[in-house]
Amino acid sequence: QVQLVESGGGLVQAGGSLRLSCVVSGSFFALRTMGWYRQAPGKQRELVAAITSGGITIDVDSMKGRFTISRDNAKNTVYLQMNSLKPEDTAVYYCNTYSTNWSEYDYWGQGTQVTVSS
Repeated sequence: QVQLVESGGGLVQAGGSLRLSCVVSGSFFALRTMGWYRQAPGKQRELVAAITSGGITIDVDSMKGRFTISRDNAKNTVYLQMNSLKPEDTAVYYCNTYSTNWSEYDYWGQGTQVTVSS
């Protein structure tokens, strides 16, 4: 079972930046495509970005250019650098493996809260 521990969230003003981290325990991290997701109050969870084992990124258009996903396989960690934050980016951010059926996953970590004030 993969264990996921997200951190780095907080309260930031609009236009600010945050860097989220997710430490992943379990086997074969380096082989897994990983993703960052978010869920705003009253909304469904959505994909933010993903990164393959080889470092190829999958970006979501609405966040492209502001959010950058990266990974350090030696540290079993995936990162999300978020710049030019907007109030609508306020959400709980989660990491998990990525696949086309990610919305069916039943295991998620505790997430990390990001709040952007206007």
